[in-house]
Amino acid sequence: FVRTIAVARITMPTARVRLSAGRQQMSEAVQAMCFLAGANSIFYGDKLLTTGNPEVERDRALLAKLGLRSGKAVTARVNAG
Repeated sequence: FVRTIAVARITMPTARVRLSAGRQQMSEAVQAMCFLAGANSIFYGDKLLTTGNPEVERDRALLAKLGLRSGKAVTARVNAG
């Protein structure tokens, strides 16, 4: 999985490479490796569609351990027409 993150970062250097569903099954070490490999975003909060996300405090603790900070949420706009 970490290699997939690295390949995504190399092939799409300006993209948001986001960790989402399944993070509850990942250890802190694996999530840390994903950030080192190029992930730069996570889904943060209670639920992503039907899959739960890790607790907010757990995410904050992980980001603090890695020396990362959370930023403002970015939402996509879809234009009809």
